[in-house]
Amino acid sequence: MPEIAALARAATQAARLVSRYGLVVVLAWIGGGKYVKMDSRVLIEHSPLLSWVYDVLSVHAVAVSLGTTEIVAACLIAVRPRWPQLSAIGSAMTVVLFLGTLSFLFTSPGVVVTFAAGFPVLSAQPGQFLLKDLVLIGVAFWTLGESLGAMANRSKASGVPIEEMAGIHGTV
Repeated sequence: MPEIAALARAATQAARLVSRYGLVVVLAWIGGGKYVKMDSRVLIEHSPLLSWVYDVLSVHAVAVSLGTTEIVAACLIAVRPRWPQLSAIGSAMTVVLFLGTLSFLFTSPGVVVTFAAGFPVLSAQPGQFLLKDLVLIGVAFWTLGESLGAMANRSKASGVPIEEMAGIHGTV
């Protein structure tokens, strides 16, 4: 049984690394794509929650803003070993981003292309492209929880209150 326990630890460690830094790569890559050609307009313009942004910003400004947000979130998640509080912020940003993109599953035309024996079939674009965000939001929630847990552990070990460690000041 010791071999199984060692294998379980190794697999769990690999899952942590691939989940965290896989999310970082996906966010940074998709964010970088917003600077060149990748356009979210077709998704955003049909969203009752977000379509208003085009009344305020140009298509290019929206794309660059989203891309920058995704890249910043990726960088913040990546620094978890040194700064878990920054990673928690990046993870929370990512959860919000993926909540937005998952909402497009219900508002974008062409998500469901046909019904096979009563079962909705997702289109490759945008349906399947958006559906992957369900897994990614799960990873973002995990990185958020793991980063908050690391903050709590550091707080306990150092005796510094977690609110102070997180930079939260004042009373309510």
